[in-house]
Amino acid sequence: MRTEQEFLDVLYERLAEMRAEAEVAVRAALPLEGNNFQARLERDVRVAEQTGLLAAFHAGENGLCFGRLAFRDGRDHHIGRVGIRRADADRTPLVVDWRAEVARPFYLATGHTPMGLRRRRHLTTEGRRVTALHDEILDLGDAVRTGHEGTDADAVLLAALDAARTGRMHDIVQTIQADQDRIIRAPHHGVLVVEGGPGTGKTVVALHRAAYLLYAHREQLARRAVLIVGPNPAFLSYIGEVLPALGETGVLLATPGELYPGVTATGTDTARAAEVKGGAAMADALARFVAGRQVLPDTEIVLAHDDGELVLDAELVDGARRRARAAQLPHNLARPHFAFQVIDALTAQLTERLGADPYGGPNLLGPDDVAQLGKAIAASSEVHGAIEELWPSLTPQRLVADFLADPVHLPPADAAAIRREGGEWTPADVPLLDEAAELLGEDDTAARVAAEAERQELIEYAQGVLDLSYGSRTQEFEDRDDEDSEVLAVHDLLDAERLADRHEEADHRSAAERAAADRTWAFGHIIVDEAQELSAMTWRLLMRRCPTRSMTLVGDPAQTAEPGGCGAWETILAPYVDDRWQHVRLGVNYRTPTEIMEIAAEVPRSADPSFEPPRSIRSTGVRPWAHRTDDLAGAAADAVARETRAQARLAVIAPRSRHAALSAALPSADVGAAPDLTSPVVLIDPRQAKGLEFDAVIVVAPEELGASDLYVALTRATQRLGVIHTGALAAGLAAGLEAVSWA
Repeated sequence: MRTEQEFLDVLYERLAEMRAEAEVAVRAALPLEGNNFQARLERDVRVAEQTGLLAAFHAGENGLCFGRLAFRDGRDHHIGRVGIRRADADRTPLVVDWRAEVARPFYLATGHTPMGLRRRRHLTTEGRRVTALHDEILDLGDAVRTGHEGTDADAVLLAALDAARTGRMHDIVQTIQADQDRIIRAPHHGVLVVEGGPGTGKTVVALHRAAYLLYAHREQLARRAVLIVGPNPAFLSYIGEVLPALGETGVLLATPGELYPGVTATGTDTARAAEVKGGAAMADALARFVAGRQVLPDTEIVLAHDDGELVLDAELVDGARRRARAAQLPHNLARPHFAFQVIDALTAQLTERLGADPYGGPNLLGPDDVAQLGKAIAASSEVHGAIEELWPSLTPQRLVADFLADPVHLPPADAAAIRREGGEWTPADVPLLDEAAELLGEDDTAARVAAEAERQELIEYAQGVLDLSYGSRTQEFEDRDDEDSEVLAVHDLLDAERLADRHEEADHRSAAERAAADRTWAFGHIIVDEAQELSAMTWRLLMRRCPTRSMTLVGDPAQTAEPGGCGAWETILAPYVDDRWQHVRLGVNYRTPTEIMEIAAEVPRSADPSFEPPRSIRSTGVRPWAHRTDDLAGAAADAVARETRAQARLAVIAPRSRHAALSAALPSADVGAAPDLTSPVVLIDPRQAKGLEFDAVIVVAPEELGASDLYVALTRATQRLGVIHTGALAAGLAAGLEAVSWA
């Protein structure tokens, strides 16, 4: 029987062959001529599959195969991050993809419910070398022993949890638990809410769910893409390698502030301003602001004309405005209707004056005369200037900037909180821009006319090329015998339109890349992490991005920190799906040791005595410590020096107001909006720490943090926790922390 190391050697030989095949397949799939939708779809699927394989081969080569299933009926399957087939005629599986149905017993089988298994093997590898084997016997009647049997079924899981962090999230395909597997493989359609406290693995479960959905619904999601929304750039950097290691690249990762193409939200808002901008009332305020830009003249507008003055009064404009609004189109799309009504009314005004019969008879101007008058009015720059004044063509950026400069339709206190002249866009502005784009619409008539004109020019050029080709060969065809007259020439096989299509610039971008540039893109599935923090206006944006409401929402209402965050799931979902959503909860804490979790739980428990934290499955025996000092920066530097260890990751978590002093005292710490989490020491605030984990954490000035931020900060460590403070700690914290002093 071949050993696992021999199998791994064969696997990597096949891997090299498949890498070469995938590279060829990607190059072959990229060129695409014409606008055949089915061909474009098939190409997208091929590219997604092959580039996914290449990504997996690159990122997941270490640990590509991690398990083996031995069934009672004699079947034997190795399990890995991606499926790998032999090069034989039947393409028989060499390694089964972890998402395949046959792989489910690897995650769900127990001694009580073995699911047809005799044994389950975990392979630990380092590079291309097998370093450890762990066998679980599921059929007690199986007398075969390998010498790798273990009595602790959780040994592999605990080893992974105790391993030093690297600053990047890793996949958990080798240690997915049964409750996690059920969430990962839940049906695609509808809204699934995954709630869990700190350390319950809800983020990594959501990422594996994305990988599973892309595997199970490849054709649909390859062309529509999956959107993953995370709270901040540091978080997206932290999770960025998980899906590529699982062979999936058809995913767009973004923060809420990155969801309006062409806008970089680098500004900052006060907490109060962000709360007001995120409120649902902003949608109505913006709609009323747009309506307010469709104005009536205060006095008559007199327009010069060759045949006498034209007069725009409030009555004429009001009639045109009412009829344009009746079309129920966005502002910019309704503008041509308004312009037509104004021009039509002015034409009638001029016709009545010029064609009036002095004896009271019918108008003396015929239809052709009236049409000529209308064309002249329509061409008048003065008329167009008046229309622009009464119903201006607006961009979302101009509209939102004007609104923020004068935030009418809001209570005075709210208006004062967000009033701003100029400045950089902020993340809270992005949903306002998206709302404005919906209210305004985009009149692309001119662009479509220009594109069609360019296409016709290209067709004419192509026709010229064909004519030249045909003309140069006319004599050759005339000289042929009759039996050669059926030979086809280029003009028999290709017309000018098809030739023009071949010369159009092909779009080689992936679905995710195209989605990032298209505000109206409809994603196949959306995953939102820290979903409880998003504002009502941000939810309006996201729901527009997913009309099918195929979404996975991940979060913990107990950790809501943003003033404008919706918090409760009912508040988020009721306006869109009523009560038609599924809720699941993860209750096991895999990250935070018992010693730390017992202390952290005192923070939410102070407000809610019945609060129960997720159950920690690990204990380190190391008690968290607290140090009181008047020199926070100096004490932090001492603590970092004491805590820094080889191959460990340490986070100093402090209020943003303390970062300048701490950064000066900790020159080795990486700091910024998106710090390098692979650095040995990083300095971050609690909002940046959401979703992250470190070997050790030092919380500075906890008394200056809100309850939610403090709860987040205290639950980021996998091994050791320290607290440095100046004021008195809350009773629950003080009792649990070991007071230390340094000479």
